[in-house]
Amino acid sequence: MKSSQQCIQAYSKASRISAMINRTIVYKYSQNLVRLYKSLVRPLLGYCIAWSPHYVKDKALLERIQRRFIRMIPGLKNLKYEDRFRELNLWTLEDRRVRADLIEVFKIVSGLSSIKPETFVVFDNKGITRGHQ
Repeated sequence: MKSSQQCIQAYSKASRISAMINRTIVYKYSQNLVRLYKSLVRPLLGYCIAWSPHYVKDKALLERIQRRFIRMIPGLKNLKYEDRFRELNLWTLEDRRVRADLIEVFKIVSGLSSIKPETFVVFDNKGITRGHQ
């Protein structure tokens, strides 16, 4: 399956769950909605996507769910998108993917992963690294 199809499927599942939460929860407190989002919606946006989506349209599609869900929280509708995230202590999906990639590269380079660093990174042994390995 292509990555765009996976993103569309993840989007549709997450959209249905998000709409169900919006319909069924009567008292929409921000803490409760964030917990529901983190446990029910956000895993769907990352599940079955073996790699980070590389098309802008796929990234925007997945980010649309998060934008819509955060707008459901009362009291945050007048804030900018970035301010809503700071208020709720959340990261954008793109930031989460970049962070996960950086953590994986650190594990590979540090030898904490089963992948050998030599197959992933070429180390410079010429000594022109300004004192670093």
